Amino acid sequence: MNLKSKLKFGLIKPLGYLALGCVTVISTSPIVLAKTHVISNNPHNRNTISPHPAFPRQQEFQLAQMGENRDEERTRFIQAADALYDQEKFTEAEEILRKLIKRYPKYAVAHYKLGNVLFRQEKAEEAIAAYQQAIEHNSRYALAYNAIGMVLARQRRWQEAITEYQKALKINPEYGEALTHLGQALWQQGRRDEALASLEKALSIFKTQNRLDQAYRLEQLLRELKSDDDPSVADRRLFSG
Repeated sequence: MNLKSKLKFGLIKPLGYLALGCVTVISTSPIVLAKTHVISNNPHNRNTISPHPAFPRQQEFQLAQMGENRDEERTRFIQAADALYDQEKFTEAEEILRKLIKRYPKYAVAHYKLGNVLFRQEKAEEAIAAYQQAIEHNSRYALAYNAIGMVLARQRRWQEAITEYQKALKINPEYGEALTHLGQALWQQGRRDEALASLEKALSIFKTQNRLDQAYRLEQLLRELKSDDDPSVADRRLFSG
């Protein structure tokens, strides 16, 4: 079996997924952009959000009546969706995110997170549409471009995926996850030198950012790619857990 068929993209949970919270409109942006409802200028980092149970409709109504400001209200919706996402209750998370979008239709983070939930439900085209909505409302949402690339890669649409990763990297050249995914897609096309260069740059970035777990996993992948003409490497080994 050839390496291209072995280096498969599993359904992984990158930093750009719901685990990310609020938007990162990066002026220095990533996959990037979102897993903290505390707006972060470094979307690579995953902010810790303590699980917030999904609130019932009555409580949701009361929050609005209490004069809660927009950011606080959106944070509560996001935290509730994140908690459900982490429990793999994707249908329930989708319901909350759609309510949030109905209330704030131009809120890019909600569209991005909806894309993540749809992706986990294997609704590829709907996920892409949601990510595109996020980009429409925030043209520098690198996370969303990267996420579209991941969906396309799952469909083995390698060149289209590469285009999306490159868009993310144009916004944030130091986006380690996008560089990693780009390298994997390039390898699938047999573009070995370009693939290794992308993966090695990602490794350097992870080390600079002191993201040692990601760096270790990527070092293992690079070692296998370089040492064997046909190594058995699965993408799910990267950034798992």
